[in-house]
Amino acid sequence: MTDRTIGIVGGGIVGLAIGREIAHRRPGDRIVVFEREDRLAAHQTGHNSGVVHAGLYYKPGSLKARLCTRGRGLLQDFCAEHAVAYDECGKLVVAVDPSEMGRFEALEKTAHENGVPGLRRVDGREITEIEPYAAGVAALHSPKTAITDYVGVAQALGRRIEESGGTILVSTEVTAVERTVGGIDVTAAGQHHRVDHLVVCGGLESDRLGRLVGGPPSPRIVPFRGEYMTVAPAKQELVRGMIYPVPDPRYPFLGVHFTRRVTGELEVGPNAFLAGSRRAYGRASLRPRDLGNTLAWPGFWRFAGQHWRTGFTEIRGVLSKRAYMSSAQRYVPSIGAADVRRTGLGLRAQALERDGSLVDDFVIHRSDGVTSVRNAPSPAATSSLAIAEHVVDRLDLGA
Repeated sequence: MTDRTIGIVGGGIVGLAIGREIAHRRPGDRIVVFEREDRLAAHQTGHNSGVVHAGLYYKPGSLKARLCTRGRGLLQDFCAEHAVAYDECGKLVVAVDPSEMGRFEALEKTAHENGVPGLRRVDGREITEIEPYAAGVAALHSPKTAITDYVGVAQALGRRIEESGGTILVSTEVTAVERTVGGIDVTAAGQHHRVDHLVVCGGLESDRLGRLVGGPPSPRIVPFRGEYMTVAPAKQELVRGMIYPVPDPRYPFLGVHFTRRVTGELEVGPNAFLAGSRRAYGRASLRPRDLGNTLAWPGFWRFAGQHWRTGFTEIRGVLSKRAYMSSAQRYVPSIGAADVRRTGLGLRAQALERDGSLVDDFVIHRSDGVTSVRNAPSPAATSSLAIAEHVVDRLDLGA
Protein backbone atom coordinates (compact mmCIF):
# COMPACT_ATOMS: atom_id res chain seq x y z
CA MET A 1 0.00 0.00 0.00
CA THR A 2 1.35 3.43 -0.93
CA ASP A 3 1.61 5.87 1.96
CA ARG A 4 2.52 9.04 0.08
CA THR A 5 3.60 10.32 -3.30
CA ILE A 6 6.84 12.26 -3.40
CA GLY A 7 7.60 14.26 -6.53
CA ILE A 8 11.17 14.93 -7.65
CA VAL A 9 11.75 17.65 -10.24
CA GLY A 10 15.00 16.96 -12.07
CA GLY A 11 16.56 13.76 -13.38
CA GLY A 12 20.17 14.65 -12.64
CA ILE A 13 22.29 12.80 -10.13
CA VAL A 14 21.14 14.84 -7.10
CA GLY A 15 17.42 14.44 -7.77
CA LEU A 16 17.81 10.73 -8.49
CA ALA A 17 19.90 10.21 -5.37
CA ILE A 18 17.19 11.85 -3.27
CA GLY A 19 14.52 9.68 -4.91
CA ARG A 20 16.53 6.55 -4.25
CA GLU A 21 17.15 7.56 -0.63
CA ILE A 22 13.41 8.07 -0.02
CA ALA A 23 12.64 4.73 -1.66
CA HIS A 24 15.23 3.05 0.58
CA ARG A 25 13.92 4.56 3.81
CA ARG A 26 10.19 4.57 3.01
CA PRO A 27 9.42 1.59 0.79
CA GLY A 28 5.69 2.29 0.95
CA ASP A 29 5.99 5.73 -0.62
CA ARG A 30 5.70 6.26 -4.38
CA ILE A 31 8.38 8.33 -6.12
CA VAL A 32 7.63 10.27 -9.30
CA VAL A 33 10.57 11.92 -11.11
CA PHE A 34 9.80 14.69 -13.61
CA GLU A 35 12.59 15.24 -16.15
CA ARG A 36 12.29 17.85 -18.91
CA GLU A 37 14.77 16.17 -21.26
CA ASP A 38 14.28 12.85 -23.06
CA ARG A 39 16.86 11.08 -20.87
CA LEU A 40 18.39 11.17 -17.41
CA ALA A 41 21.65 12.99 -16.63
CA ALA A 42 21.31 15.20 -19.72
CA HIS A 43 23.02 18.30 -18.36
CA GLN A 44 25.59 18.85 -15.60
CA THR A 45 25.67 15.19 -14.52
CA GLY A 46 26.49 14.05 -18.04
CA HIS A 47 28.90 16.83 -19.00
CA ASN A 48 31.39 17.04 -16.14
CA SER A 49 34.93 15.74 -15.73
CA GLY A 50 33.91 12.56 -13.94
CA VAL A 51 36.08 13.43 -10.92
CA VAL A 52 35.29 12.09 -7.45
CA HIS A 53 36.67 14.85 -5.25
CA ALA A 54 38.48 14.19 -1.97
CA GLY A 55 37.66 17.54 -0.34
CA LEU A 56 40.75 19.69 -0.86
CA TYR A 57 39.09 22.97 -1.72
CA TYR A 58 36.08 23.53 0.52
CA LYS A 59 35.76 25.78 3.55
CA PRO A 60 36.21 23.58 6.64
CA GLY A 61 32.92 22.96 8.39
CA SER A 62 30.85 23.99 5.38
CA LEU A 63 28.07 21.81 4.02
CA LYS A 64 30.24 21.20 0.95
CA ALA A 65 33.17 19.96 3.02
CA ARG A 66 31.08 17.69 5.22
CA LEU A 67 28.96 16.18 2.46
CA CYS A 68 31.91 15.70 0.11
CA THR A 69 33.70 13.60 2.73
CA ARG A 70 30.61 11.52 3.46
CA GLY A 71 29.54 11.34 -0.18
CA ARG A 72 32.85 10.04 -1.51
CA GLY A 73 32.65 6.91 0.63
CA LEU A 74 28.98 6.33 -0.18
CA LEU A 75 29.65 6.78 -3.88
CA GLN A 76 32.54 4.33 -3.89
CA ASP A 77 30.39 1.69 -2.20
CA PHE A 78 27.49 2.38 -4.59
CA CYS A 79 29.71 2.00 -7.65
CA ALA A 80 31.05 -1.31 -6.34
CA GLU A 81 27.53 -2.58 -5.65
CA HIS A 82 26.19 -1.59 -9.08
CA ALA A 83 29.29 -2.37 -11.19
CA VAL A 84 29.90 1.25 -12.17
CA ALA A 85 33.51 2.11 -13.08
CA TYR A 86 35.49 3.74 -10.25
CA ASP A 87 39.25 4.35 -10.38
CA GLU A 88 41.36 5.93 -7.62
CA CYS A 89 43.97 7.26 -10.04
CA GLY A 90 44.95 10.14 -7.72
CA LYS A 91 45.55 13.84 -8.24
CA LEU A 92 48.42 16.31 -8.04
CA VAL A 93 47.72 19.98 -7.35
CA VAL A 94 50.89 21.60 -8.66
CA ALA A 95 52.57 24.92 -7.95
CA VAL A 96 54.76 25.71 -10.96
CA ASP A 97 56.12 28.99 -9.62
CA PRO A 98 57.29 30.13 -6.16
CA SER A 99 54.81 33.02 -6.32
CA GLU A 100 52.00 30.47 -5.93
CA MET A 101 53.26 29.11 -2.63
CA GLY A 102 51.10 31.38 -0.47
CA ARG A 103 47.93 30.02 -2.08
CA PHE A 104 49.43 26.53 -2.10
CA GLU A 105 50.04 26.55 1.66
CA ALA A 106 46.57 27.91 2.36
CA LEU A 107 45.11 25.10 0.26
CA GLU A 108 47.22 22.54 2.10
CA LYS A 109 45.90 23.80 5.43
CA THR A 110 42.29 23.62 4.20
CA ALA A 111 42.78 20.10 2.86
CA HIS A 112 44.25 18.88 6.15
CA GLU A 113 41.40 20.47 8.12
CA ASN A 114 38.97 18.62 5.86
CA GLY A 115 40.70 15.34 6.56
CA VAL A 116 41.60 14.56 2.95
CA PRO A 117 42.81 10.93 3.14
CA GLY A 118 46.44 10.20 2.34
CA LEU A 119 47.26 13.81 1.46
CA ARG A 120 50.94 14.73 1.39
CA ARG A 121 53.16 17.51 0.07
CA VAL A 122 55.77 16.50 -2.49
CA ASP A 123 58.71 18.39 -3.97
CA GLY A 124 59.76 18.69 -7.61
CA ARG A 125 61.61 15.36 -7.62
CA GLU A 126 58.69 13.50 -6.09
CA ILE A 127 56.28 15.11 -8.58
CA THR A 128 58.02 13.29 -11.41
CA GLU A 129 57.97 10.03 -9.47
CA ILE A 130 54.16 10.26 -9.45
CA GLU A 131 53.70 11.96 -12.85
CA PRO A 132 56.93 11.60 -14.89
CA TYR A 133 56.02 14.32 -17.42
CA ALA A 134 54.70 16.92 -14.96
CA ALA A 135 56.64 20.03 -13.92
CA GLY A 136 56.48 22.10 -10.74
CA VAL A 137 58.22 23.25 -7.59
CA ALA A 138 55.79 21.56 -5.17
CA ALA A 139 52.52 19.65 -5.23
CA LEU A 140 49.82 18.20 -3.04
CA HIS A 141 49.24 14.53 -3.80
CA SER A 142 45.71 13.25 -3.13
CA PRO A 143 45.82 9.50 -3.81
CA LYS A 144 42.13 8.95 -3.06
CA THR A 145 40.83 11.40 -5.65
CA ALA A 146 39.09 9.18 -8.20
CA ILE A 147 37.20 9.12 -11.49
CA THR A 148 33.88 7.49 -12.25
CA ASP A 149 31.04 7.35 -14.77
CA TYR A 150 28.40 9.71 -13.38
CA VAL A 151 25.90 8.90 -16.14
CA GLY A 152 26.25 5.25 -15.14
CA VAL A 153 25.65 6.21 -11.49
CA ALA A 154 22.54 8.21 -12.44
CA GLN A 155 21.15 5.35 -14.49
CA ALA A 156 21.70 2.93 -11.61
CA LEU A 157 19.90 5.32 -9.25
CA GLY A 158 17.01 5.54 -11.70
CA ARG A 159 16.75 1.77 -11.92
CA ARG A 160 16.62 1.55 -8.13
CA ILE A 161 13.74 4.04 -8.04
CA GLU A 162 11.80 2.08 -10.65
CA GLU A 163 12.51 -1.25 -8.93
CA SER A 164 10.96 0.22 -5.77
CA GLY A 165 7.74 1.00 -7.65
CA GLY A 166 8.55 4.58 -8.59
CA THR A 167 8.02 6.26 -11.94
CA ILE A 168 10.44 8.28 -14.05
CA LEU A 169 8.76 10.61 -16.54
CA VAL A 170 11.12 11.94 -19.21
CA SER A 171 10.20 14.64 -21.75
CA THR A 172 8.00 15.98 -18.95
CA GLU A 173 8.65 19.63 -18.10
CA VAL A 174 7.10 21.05 -14.94
CA THR A 175 5.31 24.30 -15.77
CA ALA A 176 3.19 24.99 -12.69
CA VAL A 177 3.10 24.10 -9.01
CA GLU A 178 0.17 24.93 -6.74
CA ARG A 179 -0.16 24.18 -3.06
CA THR A 180 -3.66 22.99 -2.20
CA VAL A 181 -5.39 21.54 0.81
CA GLY A 182 -3.93 18.13 1.42
CA GLY A 183 -1.17 18.22 -1.16
CA ILE A 184 0.61 19.88 -4.06
CA ASP A 185 -0.64 19.97 -7.64
CA VAL A 186 2.08 19.70 -10.27
CA THR A 187 1.42 20.47 -13.94
CA ALA A 188 3.93 18.77 -16.21
CA ALA A 189 3.71 18.23 -19.98
CA GLY A 190 0.06 19.24 -19.83
CA GLN A 191 -0.83 16.60 -17.24
CA HIS A 192 -1.80 17.17 -13.61
CA HIS A 193 -0.19 15.21 -10.79
CA ARG A 194 -1.00 15.31 -7.06
CA VAL A 195 1.96 14.80 -4.72
CA ASP A 196 2.29 15.05 -0.95
CA HIS A 197 5.78 16.57 -1.01
CA LEU A 198 7.89 18.03 -3.80
CA VAL A 199 11.68 18.11 -4.05
CA VAL A 200 13.08 20.45 -6.71
CA CYS A 201 16.59 19.73 -8.05
CA GLY A 202 16.67 21.86 -11.17
CA GLY A 203 20.40 22.42 -11.69
CA LEU A 204 20.71 25.03 -14.43
CA GLU A 205 17.03 25.91 -13.94
CA SER A 206 17.10 25.89 -10.14
CA ASP A 207 16.45 29.62 -9.73
CA ARG A 208 13.46 29.59 -12.10
CA LEU A 209 12.00 26.49 -10.52
CA GLY A 210 12.70 27.94 -7.08
CA ARG A 211 10.64 31.00 -7.93
CA LEU A 212 7.94 28.78 -9.49
CA VAL A 213 7.39 27.16 -6.09
CA GLY A 214 7.38 30.51 -4.28
CA GLY A 215 11.02 30.73 -3.23
CA PRO A 216 13.11 33.91 -2.96
CA PRO A 217 14.45 35.60 -6.13
CA SER A 218 18.07 35.18 -5.06
CA PRO A 219 20.44 33.53 -5.71
CA ARG A 220 20.19 33.71 -9.48
CA ILE A 221 21.83 31.22 -11.83
CA VAL A 222 24.36 32.50 -14.37
CA PRO A 223 25.41 29.71 -16.76
CA PHE A 224 29.06 29.24 -17.66
CA ARG A 225 30.30 26.90 -20.35
CA GLY A 226 33.45 24.83 -20.14
CA GLU A 227 35.18 23.44 -23.20
CA TYR A 228 37.27 20.26 -23.15
CA MET A 229 40.21 19.14 -25.27
CA THR A 230 41.06 15.47 -25.83
CA VAL A 231 44.73 14.52 -25.97
CA ALA A 232 45.86 12.53 -29.01
CA PRO A 233 46.28 8.78 -28.43
CA ALA A 234 50.07 9.01 -28.88
CA LYS A 235 50.35 11.18 -25.76
CA GLN A 236 47.47 9.97 -23.59
CA GLU A 237 49.81 7.93 -21.39
CA LEU A 238 51.89 10.97 -20.43
CA VAL A 239 49.49 11.61 -17.53
CA ARG A 240 48.65 8.75 -15.18
CA GLY A 241 45.94 10.42 -13.11
CA MET A 242 44.99 14.07 -12.69
CA ILE A 243 47.10 17.25 -12.67
CA TYR A 244 45.52 20.48 -11.42
CA PRO A 245 46.77 24.03 -10.91
CA VAL A 246 46.65 25.77 -7.54
CA PRO A 247 43.24 27.48 -7.62
CA ASP A 248 42.62 31.17 -7.11
CA PRO A 249 40.20 31.36 -4.13
CA ARG A 250 38.66 34.56 -5.51
CA TYR A 251 37.30 32.69 -8.52
CA PRO A 252 34.85 29.75 -8.51
CA PHE A 253 36.58 27.62 -11.15
CA LEU A 254 39.60 25.36 -10.62
CA GLY A 255 41.45 26.25 -13.81
CA VAL A 256 42.29 24.11 -16.83
CA HIS A 257 43.58 20.72 -15.74
CA PHE A 258 44.45 17.23 -17.00
CA THR A 259 41.96 14.48 -16.16
CA ARG A 260 41.79 10.84 -17.12
CA ARG A 261 38.43 9.30 -18.01
CA VAL A 262 37.31 5.84 -17.01
CA THR A 263 37.25 5.10 -20.77
CA GLY A 264 41.04 5.62 -20.83
CA GLU A 265 41.02 8.96 -22.63
CA LEU A 266 42.96 11.95 -21.32
CA GLU A 267 41.21 15.32 -21.32
CA VAL A 268 42.31 18.90 -20.74
CA GLY A 269 39.85 21.41 -19.37
CA PRO A 270 37.43 22.78 -18.78
CA ASN A 271 37.86 26.52 -19.18
CA ALA A 272 35.06 28.82 -18.06
CA PHE A 273 33.23 31.39 -20.16
CA LEU A 274 29.77 32.96 -20.02
CA ALA A 275 27.18 30.77 -21.79
CA GLY A 276 24.38 32.15 -23.94
CA SER A 277 22.10 29.20 -23.23
CA ARG A 278 21.24 26.95 -20.29
CA ARG A 279 20.27 24.06 -22.57
CA ALA A 280 22.37 23.91 -25.75
CA TYR A 281 25.96 22.73 -26.11
CA GLY A 282 27.15 24.31 -29.34
CA ARG A 283 30.01 26.81 -29.12
CA ALA A 284 27.77 29.57 -30.51
CA SER A 285 24.54 28.47 -28.82
CA LEU A 286 22.30 31.37 -27.85
CA ARG A 287 18.88 31.39 -26.23
CA PRO A 288 17.62 34.99 -25.91
CA ARG A 289 15.66 34.30 -22.72
CA ASP A 290 18.70 32.81 -20.98
CA LEU A 291 21.10 35.54 -22.03
CA GLY A 292 18.52 38.20 -21.21
CA ASN A 293 18.07 36.81 -17.68
CA THR A 294 21.84 36.92 -17.15
CA LEU A 295 22.25 40.48 -18.42
CA ALA A 296 19.26 41.70 -16.39
CA TRP A 297 20.70 40.43 -13.10
CA PRO A 298 22.68 43.16 -11.28
CA GLY A 299 24.83 40.52 -9.64
CA PHE A 300 26.25 39.48 -13.00
CA TRP A 301 27.53 42.98 -13.80
CA ARG A 302 29.08 43.35 -10.35
CA PHE A 303 30.75 39.95 -10.70
CA ALA A 304 31.99 40.81 -14.20
CA GLY A 305 33.41 44.09 -12.96
CA GLN A 306 35.47 42.24 -10.36
CA HIS A 307 36.77 39.53 -12.71
CA TRP A 308 37.07 41.16 -16.14
CA ARG A 309 40.80 40.37 -16.39
CA THR A 310 40.13 36.68 -15.90
CA GLY A 311 37.28 36.90 -18.40
CA PHE A 312 39.63 38.38 -21.00
CA THR A 313 42.03 35.47 -20.52
CA GLU A 314 39.17 33.00 -20.95
CA ILE A 315 38.09 34.69 -24.20
CA ARG A 316 41.58 34.14 -25.61
CA GLY A 317 41.29 30.44 -24.79
CA VAL A 318 37.90 30.20 -26.48
CA LEU A 319 39.25 31.77 -29.67
CA SER A 320 42.65 30.07 -29.81
CA LYS A 321 43.63 26.47 -29.08
CA ARG A 322 47.21 27.64 -28.58
CA ALA A 323 46.09 30.18 -25.96
CA TYR A 324 43.92 27.52 -24.30
CA MET A 325 46.88 25.16 -23.97
CA SER A 326 49.41 27.78 -22.92
CA SER A 327 48.43 27.51 -19.26
CA ALA A 328 47.98 23.73 -19.31
CA GLN A 329 51.39 23.24 -20.89
CA ARG A 330 53.05 24.81 -17.85
CA TYR A 331 52.14 21.62 -15.96
CA VAL A 332 52.87 19.07 -18.68
CA PRO A 333 55.30 20.70 -21.15
CA SER A 334 55.22 17.71 -23.53
CA ILE A 335 51.53 18.23 -24.40
CA GLY A 336 50.85 21.28 -26.55
CA ALA A 337 48.28 22.67 -28.95
CA ALA A 338 49.27 20.25 -31.71
CA ASP A 339 48.52 17.28 -29.44
CA VAL A 340 44.86 18.05 -28.64
CA ARG A 341 41.55 18.47 -30.38
CA ARG A 342 38.39 20.21 -29.24
CA THR A 343 35.71 17.80 -28.09
CA GLY A 344 32.65 18.45 -25.95
CA LEU A 345 31.65 21.15 -23.53
CA GLY A 346 29.64 21.37 -20.35
CA LEU A 347 27.45 23.95 -18.69
CA ARG A 348 27.81 24.97 -15.07
CA ALA A 349 25.13 26.63 -12.96
CA GLN A 350 26.90 29.38 -11.03
CA ALA A 351 24.74 31.01 -8.37
CA LEU A 352 25.24 34.74 -7.81
CA GLU A 353 23.71 37.05 -5.24
CA ARG A 354 22.43 40.49 -6.23
CA ASP A 355 25.62 42.12 -4.92
CA GLY A 356 27.75 39.99 -7.27
CA SER A 357 29.05 37.66 -4.59
CA LEU A 358 29.44 34.00 -5.42
CA VAL A 359 27.28 31.47 -3.59
CA ASP A 360 29.91 28.90 -2.75
CA ASP A 361 28.12 26.41 -0.52
CA PHE A 362 25.17 24.14 -1.19
CA VAL A 363 21.87 26.02 -0.65
CA ILE A 364 18.66 24.17 0.20
CA HIS A 365 15.35 25.94 0.91
CA ARG A 366 12.28 24.37 2.53
CA SER A 367 8.76 25.81 2.67
CA ASP A 368 5.23 24.40 2.88
CA GLY A 369 5.87 20.92 1.58
CA VAL A 370 8.47 21.90 -1.01
CA THR A 371 12.23 21.42 -0.73
CA SER A 372 14.34 23.26 -3.31
CA VAL A 373 18.00 22.59 -3.95
CA ARG A 374 18.89 26.12 -5.06
CA ASN A 375 22.65 25.70 -5.43
CA ALA A 376 24.51 22.43 -5.97
CA PRO A 377 27.82 23.15 -7.71
CA SER A 378 30.86 20.89 -7.67
CA PRO A 379 31.35 18.65 -5.72
CA ALA A 380 27.61 17.92 -5.97
CA ALA A 381 28.12 14.77 -8.04
CA THR A 382 30.68 13.44 -5.55
CA SER A 383 28.40 14.44 -2.68
CA SER A 384 25.10 13.37 -4.25
CA LEU A 385 24.34 10.40 -2.00
CA ALA A 386 25.25 12.45 1.09
CA ILE A 387 23.16 15.39 -0.15
CA ALA A 388 20.30 12.91 -0.44
CA GLU A 389 20.75 11.81 3.17
CA HIS A 390 20.89 15.45 4.29
CA VAL A 391 17.71 16.38 2.42
CA VAL A 392 15.71 13.32 3.42
CA ASP A 393 16.73 13.72 7.08
CA ARG A 394 14.95 17.08 6.98
CA LEU A 395 11.83 16.16 5.01
CA ASP A 396 8.64 16.28 7.04
CA LEU A 397 7.13 13.02 5.80
CA GLY A 398 5.50 11.90 9.00
CA ALA A 399 5.81 8.45 10.51
